[in-house]
Amino acid sequence: MHNSDFLPSPTAQGLLDGAKALPSFGDEQIDDDSPDTHRNAPQPDPICLYGLVGDVARAGSEGTETNAHAIAANFMAYLSCAIGRGVYLPIGNTRHHTRLFCLHIGRSGRGRKGDAVSLVLRIDAALRAIDDAFAPQVHRGGLSTREGLAALIHDGYRQGRHDVPAIEDKRLWVVESEFANVLHQGRRDGNTLSAALRDCWDGIDLKPATKSNRVYASDPHVCLSGAISPIELRGLMSAREMSNGFANRFFMIWAERARMLPFPKETPQAVVEHLARRTLEVLAFVRADRHDECEHLKMELSPQAQWRYAQLYRGELHDGVDDGAIGALLERSAPMLLRLAMLMALTDLQTRIDAQHIDAAMAWIRHATASVRFVFVSAAEDARLVQVLELSNRVLVFLGEHGQATRSQISTACFRGKVPKARIDTSLEHLLSATPPKISVQWVERPADTPGTPTRVYRLA
Repeated sequence: MHNSDFLPSPTAQGLLDGAKALPSFGDEQIDDDSPDTHRNAPQPDPICLYGLVGDVARAGSEGTETNAHAIAANFMAYLSCAIGRGVYLPIGNTRHHTRLFCLHIGRSGRGRKGDAVSLVLRIDAALRAIDDAFAPQVHRGGLSTREGLAALIHDGYRQGRHDVPAIEDKRLWVVESEFANVLHQGRRDGNTLSAALRDCWDGIDLKPATKSNRVYASDPHVCLSGAISPIELRGLMSAREMSNGFANRFFMIWAERARMLPFPKETPQAVVEHLARRTLEVLAFVRADRHDECEHLKMELSPQAQWRYAQLYRGELHDGVDDGAIGALLERSAPMLLRLAMLMALTDLQTRIDAQHIDAAMAWIRHATASVRFVFVSAAEDARLVQVLELSNRVLVFLGEHGQATRSQISTACFRGKVPKARIDTSLEHLLSATPPKISVQWVERPADTPGTPTRVYRLA
């Protein structure tokens, strides 16, 4: 490579010269290294597009502006619903099902949020044409109340002199193209929709909220695909919803159009029908048409998958997550990882979760984590968090080498006196407040002939 390869082209040089000639705005100085002006949107790992999920995503994005990962997320929400409650994965005393709540975040007009669900709806229609017993109920009319949600999958009730028969199939895929509506409903006094959705994610029976209402829904299997702009999400998501477990039940991803195409192409019907038949293979494998049977197919993790999940659980799934609002939003990353891994394994027509399924699911968790931080945390705050994590890791290495150290020794020996006291204190607090704590602190009395207060000594926990 020649040195001339590093020189700007005449056109680029003209732009550079023009940039140098830009006028200043008073005394304001533009910091070219400011994190608030330089931040990339989250980019998912290609391994997210695993197996059937990836094939659906690529088919829908080919020749269109629609983001493949947005299509994939909506298809996973649909498939997680269609599979039903028959499949389960026991972890401790909890039995996990494949329920997912997906929330697609993108700017208005750029997110292509409506397009991201269109192919999934076409696959659903093709599946019904083959065998509608395997297709779940789809609701696109919007949600407003707990009672309205329960009425879609009720156990039967009496209306006047008539008995309304129960809905036997409890699988319900809700498509909320305007998820802001759900957040608006949650702000109304006495509205219990957000509590009902929390119960649905957990698989808890929807009981009547009032004595006058008799609509009851047992064993719900509700999954949701929502879409919202970042401005609406930040503006409407209340602190209560961010802390009470409502928001962290949603698998949030940032996705916007992949390219500019004035005349996007329609996915050929033959391709849609082929994808529907492959979806049917998965649903037939799990016997999804047996609506009256719950938990008849048990899944398990292979030894390699157990090792990989344990490694992630003790490390990445909990490292770097603070105890503030962002930590609350990411609190359910571990169960979400398991649900995603279950889906990946089932698309391979197997009940054993292998390491590659954990890895593909973890790629989605990483993208969701990056998306949450991109939407809810400013670039400057994100940069500060990265710095705290870097300093914390240096403290851990230092304590591992020296056994113990005072705060003064950490400052002088570990950081060479070049890191401000406040930043060191923040990193130490981060390590002390981790779950479980990564370091411990003890007060050590000074020798009898040495004046002064006891000294704090830090050790690895």
